[in-house]
Amino acid sequence: MRTNLFLFLFSFSIFQDGPQRKKRKSEVTEADKQLDILAIGTAVGSILLYSTVKGELQSKLDGGHDNKVNCVRWHQDSCCLYSCSEDKHIVEWNTQTCKVKCKWKADNSSVSSLCISPDGKMLLSAGRTIKLWDLETKEVYRHFTGHATSVSSLMFTTVKPMNENKPFDGITGLYFLSGAVHDRLLSVWQIRSDRKEKNAVMSFTVTDEPTFIDLTVSEVKEEPVKLAVVCRDGQLHLFEHILNGYCKKPLTSNCTIQIATPGNDEDSTPKPVPILAAAFCTDKQSLLLVYGNTLQPIIERVSLNTTESQVCLIRDVQKALALKTDVAVTKVSFTPVVNSDTKVLVPGIPGHSASVKAPPSGKEKNKSKRKPGETEESIEDRLGALDIDVSKVKTPGGLPQTDSFAVLLVQGLESNDSDILNKVLTTRKEALIKNTVARMPIHAVIPLLHELTKRLQGNPYSASQMVRWLKSVFTLHASYLSTLPDLIPQLGMLYQLMESRVKTLQKLSRLHGRLFLLVTQVAALETVQDVTEVNQTAKLVYEDESSEEGSDDEMIADKDSDENWDEDDEKEEQSDEQDMAVEKEINGDSDLEPENESEEE
Repeated sequence: MRTNLFLFLFSFSIFQDGPQRKKRKSEVTEADKQLDILAIGTAVGSILLYSTVKGELQSKLDGGHDNKVNCVRWHQDSCCLYSCSEDKHIVEWNTQTCKVKCKWKADNSSVSSLCISPDGKMLLSAGRTIKLWDLETKEVYRHFTGHATSVSSLMFTTVKPMNENKPFDGITGLYFLSGAVHDRLLSVWQIRSDRKEKNAVMSFTVTDEPTFIDLTVSEVKEEPVKLAVVCRDGQLHLFEHILNGYCKKPLTSNCTIQIATPGNDEDSTPKPVPILAAAFCTDKQSLLLVYGNTLQPIIERVSLNTTESQVCLIRDVQKALALKTDVAVTKVSFTPVVNSDTKVLVPGIPGHSASVKAPPSGKEKNKSKRKPGETEESIEDRLGALDIDVSKVKTPGGLPQTDSFAVLLVQGLESNDSDILNKVLTTRKEALIKNTVARMPIHAVIPLLHELTKRLQGNPYSASQMVRWLKSVFTLHASYLSTLPDLIPQLGMLYQLMESRVKTLQKLSRLHGRLFLLVTQVAALETVQDVTEVNQTAKLVYEDESSEEGSDDEMIADKDSDENWDEDDEKEEQSDEQDMAVEKEINGDSDLEPENESEEE
């Protein structure tokens, strides 16, 4: 649907691609012949050269690419053309001979955009990284990194360096602009003399992903660069800034332009009209706006007014947006030939297996009419006649089952009804989610991924719910997703969200650990404080006497104990002597005096 608009905007961008050098009189006729040629890249790798004056195909360039052509750029030399493709190569063409002049590998992934320097000696190419090539040697002159997704646009913003004191070699000191897929920041880079990798010197922020970009090239140091950015939400953002070095904060737009309808008598609410593209005119004081429907776009010239930050243009485009096609309709009576064993299944009604019957004849039609006085059949009888299993339709508790969930999900995605989507996507049952994703049609997988990506950016609670749906989609439909050629741009926003959240996981885990330690310490202190205090006062106290008195008493006691010990020993000795004497007397062994002994003899 965007083919006609793409051709128009592409041809318009060709005529404004960089400043044209002055040509001699002999070159004027050749230049006029070349300026009416429109180069169109195809999905099979060939390039078509179409003459806009003659309205016919002039020539075809083959043999350079074997995959989709992403970008085509004309060189200041009219007979030279550069193209890049999904096959990771850049091709230099000679349009007069329709042959390849040079071909080289530019990146490890697909090359998405090209831009030629003002002097025509350098070439910018962009895939995941931006490279500056020397066209004579075909070698890389500089590297620029900073985009998470593939770069979609490249433009030089200056012709001369801002610092006029240093000698100019044709490239050093120039600024260029880059924009990436699913990125709301447009980065501005400066080509420096040193070979160190530098970050972007400044950036412009917009409300949504840019779809079309145009700018006015700054030729003098004091002249600001004017930038027009059309976003996917249909708004146009205008920027005006003098490039004079590094700027830390992203710059916001000076003016935002929107278009809306005045509103009819029936519905007084104005409706927004999307802006499809915008381009500066040669006087740099007016814009060409393309808005409305892609099949019948409306082109209007509007003067610039950046004094107001918000501008809303009222345009009545209802007649232009209402497309009418006159198609001759003929009534054809067709009766399908149906066998008796054939059954037709109606989607969305589980258990439906009613057979298609032949149309009734005139007599049967008369019989089918209800006569007066007859009772009307109940709904249950009618359902039975349709051969619908009522037990399968009626669910316990009135809860919708997997079949109705899949139908509701497809209806919500097609009509963009938030109530239906909230009803389906807020379920927590894993089995119900898996069965719903398995039963949904293939064409609804990509819209479901877009809806899940949109909801992941919201509340963290809803994000945790959406992760379950994402897991089921990637598990059950991985084979289908792997066959899509444009899978990377389709899932670019989802990849950015996952990457940004994974980067913060380590920091969050550290913060969680520290908070856990603090909470446990606070809880431990609270438990200690809550314990009842034990009464430390003694119920019984025994007091001893002083140490000196105790020592004197001990000395006295020791003396007394010694004296008593001596007395006891003497008493024991006396008692022992008495016992010995008694024993001698008894035995007759007493000791006699010597005198008595002699007398006895």
